[in-house]
Order: sequence, then structure tokens, then C-alpha cells
Amino acid sequence: QVQLVESGGGLVQAGGSLRLSCAASGRTDSSYGWGWFRQAPGKEREFVGSINWRGMYTYYADSVKGRFTISRDNAKNTVYLQMNSLKPEDTAVYYCAATRGNRYDPDEYNYWGQGTQVTVSS
Repeated sequence: QVQLVESGGGLVQAGGSLRLSCAASGRTDSSYGWGWFRQAPGKEREFVGSINWRGMYTYYADSVKGRFTISRDNAKNTVYLQMNSLKPEDTAVYYCAATRGNRYDPDEYNYWGQGTQVTVSS
């Protein structure tokens, strides 16, 4: 079983930055991939991006490419989502997730954190 705990959300003005953290505990190993998702009120969940265990390969949705960066600290078993140039449309609850399946497929993620709210004011 894998437990994920996000932190770092908050209120920020448009153009600002935030860094979200996702601390993992439990049985994790190099077979796991990690992803970030978000869900805004009244909208479907959006796959933001993913990273592999070693942190060498990342994927980003077009909506965040060039502004968001996913990284991983294996020593701390923590995944990060650095968000720069934030826009009001980035406002959402952000979730980290883990999978032993295809990390490019949102439906493959079966371990989820509780989510952290990010609000970007205009």
C-alpha cells in the first residue's frame, strides 16, 4: 500500500509561483511512476503531467508545458510540482498519484493523495 500526502497549496496572484510537494510512504520502488492531476470546480479531472521513478523522464499537458516542472527527490521519496507564471485558470485542487502501470495513462493511477487547493487571483 502506498500513502501520498500533498502540501504547498495556497493563494497566489497571477504571474506568481508555488511549489507543491507529494510525500510518499509505504511500499514504493522503481516500478512506480508518479503523476499530478488537478480538478477545478465543475470541470473534469485534468492530467497535468508525470515523472518516472528516477526522475529522468517527464510528460506535461499542453496547458502547463513551459510553466510547470515535475521533479523527484528519491532520498526523500517526494515528488514536486513547481508552478510558475500561474494563471487564474490554474485554480484547482491538485492531486498527486502513483501507478505501477503506464504512467502516461491517467486511468492507470490507483494511489491518490488527498489533494491541495491552489487558488490564483487575477
